Amino acid sequence: MSNIHPSAVIEEGAQIDPSAKVGPFSVVGPHVVLHADVELKSHAIVTGRTEVGEGTVIFPFSVIGEIPQDLKFKGEASRLVIGKRNRIREHVTMNCGTEGGGGLTKVGDDGLFMAGCHIAHDAILGDRVIVVNSVAVAGHCIIEDDVIIGGLSGIHQFVRIGKGAIIGALTMVTNDVIPYGLVQGPRGALDGLNLVGLKRRGVARGDITALRAAFQMLAQGEGTFHDRAQRLGDETESDFVREIVDFVMADTGRHFLTPK
Repeated sequence: MSNIHPSAVIEEGAQIDPSAKVGPFSVVGPHVVLHADVELKSHAIVTGRTEVGEGTVIFPFSVIGEIPQDLKFKGEASRLVIGKRNRIREHVTMNCGTEGGGGLTKVGDDGLFMAGCHIAHDAILGDRVIVVNSVAVAGHCIIEDDVIIGGLSGIHQFVRIGKGAIIGALTMVTNDVIPYGLVQGPRGALDGLNLVGLKRRGVARGDITALRAAFQMLAQGEGTFHDRAQRLGDETESDFVREIVDFVMADTGRHFLTPK
């Protein structure tokens, strides 16, 4: 095929759309599916039971779909599914899932994964997620839509990060983060709301005001964090505040980062 460089290694069984491009010295494993307009730059490795969505570009020296870095992994048939139009930069690693975690690592659409970041086994990432240089997202994490994770940060296994949240650089996140939350500090603390992100998305002033009032209630109201969230759910008419309430009331194996 004219779009595959002669030096690339394409193992028998790989499914490659005719419009996809595979650059010099790249390797495509036998169970890989590359959809339309996928591009592998030079020296990229895509292996395992990995599916790469339309228009995604994978840059040199990335290793996509290798086995999990988990001693419990025993060679079971697990998968990595990557959505459309992602940009996966140099030296990024993304691992397939494990049987104990559901067997699937999943990345949504339109994400940017900057150089050297890692997406571990059984992590589920939404759309328009930005993971900055040298971030480590551990196994079983859930990262919802429109999240930004600052450089050199670490996300502890099983942590959930809600929609529209932002994690500052050099932050270790050990507990769940509410939607639209702002987390920063060496041991991540919930410092406020991602107001800049909300404004950039064109969220109405009334909804931002409702979110700020909800944050104050979560920070200073009576009772436990869950009690305050439940009261918010009984009182709010804002869909944005409802997203926070639903996130807090959902099942989770971890505590929450709470406002200072």
